[in-house]
This record gives sequence, structure tokens and C-alpha cells, in this order.
Amino acid sequence: MNFWMQLRSRGRLLLAITIPLAALATPFRITAQNLITNTAFGSGTGTSTNVSSNPAIISVGQANLELVKTGDRSSAEPGDTVVYRLIFANRGDAPATLQSIQDDLPQGLNLQEDSLRAILRANDQTTEAPFGNVQTLGTRGFNAAFTTPVSIPPGGILDVVYAAEVTPDALRGNGRNIALGLLSNGTSTNSDTHRLRIRPGIANNCGTLLGRVFVDDNMDGFHQPDEVGVPYAVIFLDDGNRITTDEEGLYSVNCLQPGRRVGTIDYTSVPGYQITPDPNFIDRDSVSRWVNMAPGATRRMNFGLKPLAEPEPEPIPEPEPVPIPEPEPAPIPVPEPEPEPEQAAPVPALF
Repeated sequence: MNFWMQLRSRGRLLLAITIPLAALATPFRITAQNLITNTAFGSGTGTSTNVSSNPAIISVGQANLELVKTGDRSSAEPGDTVVYRLIFANRGDAPATLQSIQDDLPQGLNLQEDSLRAILRANDQTTEAPFGNVQTLGTRGFNAAFTTPVSIPPGGILDVVYAAEVTPDALRGNGRNIALGLLSNGTSTNSDTHRLRIRPGIANNCGTLLGRVFVDDNMDGFHQPDEVGVPYAVIFLDDGNRITTDEEGLYSVNCLQPGRRVGTIDYTSVPGYQITPDPNFIDRDSVSRWVNMAPGATRRMNFGLKPLAEPEPEPIPEPEPVPIPEPEPAPIPVPEPEPEPEQAAPVPALF
């Protein structure tokens, strides 16, 4: 396609440059080295001297903003402060305008807003980009908008740093957070993730369970100072622990995991007793009690007992009188037998 210029008016030379629109709709991207340069010349009235116009340069490019997120440490414990860094590098051929940053901090990490800073490094110069409004997103995330959108030229870097405090609640999270940048044209940069390993340190995620098995005299489900404990009662917890109370009916369990913990009393260890109603429990006749154990917390689980009512003894029936048998009559005497008569001796024969 030829570029041409042709206009004369009253001895003054005017240049007109026509660029086909099809050249701007080229499907491939033109980098900073792909320059379109046009030089035109013409002859004026009454002179044969060639006149050359100034070069006309057209540069077509595209921004490419990349985000890398890092932290000053790989592990932390409650009480520490973690410094995060967001690096926005423009790898493209055109400026990129960053409007705000968005970050979803891990559970238990609180942003220190006074620590939020942004530095633009471009063309061998360093400029601070101030933040304006910092909006909280949900329970942990935040969106920090710049006072004026920051234009990052090709090859420029925007360095954003901020600090977050680690609280004991971080022991319940996974230490993973994700960040990205929001551009002024409504798009966003890539997202990047940082993973922080949380150590318990001096804080402990385990809880402590205290309790007493006692004789509930007024049967209100609560222990009063004058109510005595039941010694050697056995309690089973939902994690399989078997607990035996001391001489005063007291017991304690250390390092229970957070969550809902359930305890059940063993009736065979307290013969002659049964559970008393608990006004805080739905099933008031149940042998179980539950508490919601928070990390590092101490909870109480009591069991009130009442003696079983002794059944009234059944009346012993009076014995029936035994009849006295009448004496048997005396036996009739048997008469003695008469003696048999003596037989005469035989007479000897005379012949």
C-alpha cells in the first residue's frame, strides 16, 4: 500500500498521511520493535527543492502485568508479625494501570493498615504510590485502592508490602492466602498464593476440661458449696478417655482438641445413684453432658446425682396357725394265745 501526500495551497505545502485501517486490525501483536515509520516529500510552487516531512512513528503494543507474592518467613507462631510482598512487573509493551490490590489473608492473621506501602520503580526512578481506602472483605480479606490509579510502564515494577499479625486463632487455619491486582479496565492480574506454616509456640490449641460428680441435694443440676462429691465415679469422653474422680468427686482433663466434647457417666461406678435433671441440657434425663471446647479454653462439665429411692419393704404375711393333731387312741391289746394241750405219750404195743 503506497503512502502519498499531495496538497498545494497558495504556495504553502500541506502534508496528508493516509494509513489503511486494515494495518491496525492485524491479528498478530506488534511489539515495541515493530514500528511503522513513514517519511513523505513533495515539491512546492516555484521551487524544485525536495522537502521531506518529519518521520511519523506508530507503535502498537499490549500490557502484560505479572504478580508474584512472597513472605519474609515460611513459618510463624502466635505473636509474630509476617511481612508480605506483592511484586507487579509489567512484561508487556504498553503501560498497565493498576487500580487496587485484593488479598485474602489466612485465618487468624490481621492486617496492619499502617504498614501498607507501594513503591513504583520505572525509568531509573522511584516513586511512592499512596493508598486511599482500605475495604475489609469478609472476615479476613481486604481490598486496598490507590488514591490515584498507578500507571506501570513497560519494564516497570510496583512493589507492595504490608504486615499482618499472627493471633492464636491462626492455629485453626491452614496459613494459605491468595492475592491479585485489579486493573482500571475491569480485568485482573494473575493470582498468586503464599503458604505459611503455623507453629503453636507458647499458645496451645488444646483445651482443659474440669468437673465434679456430686450429690445434688436440691436437684437443680448445679453444684452448691454444701453438696458433697461422689468419689471414684467413672466418666467416659467421646474420644475414648476414661476418667475417675478423686475423693472429693473432682476430675480434670488436659489437652482436649477443640470442638464439641461429650462426657457420659458410668452408672455401674455409682451404685445407688441416678442423674439429676440439667436445665441446660435438652434431654434432662440423659447420662451425658456436652461442652463446646474453644482453642486454649477451659470448660466445666458437672454431673449431679441423687440417691435412688429405696423401695418399701413388702409386708411379711403372718404365718397360719398349725393345727395340733389329736392323740391317736391306744392300740387294742392282742389276747395272748392259749397254750396248746400236751399230747399223751404213745402207748407201747404189747405185741
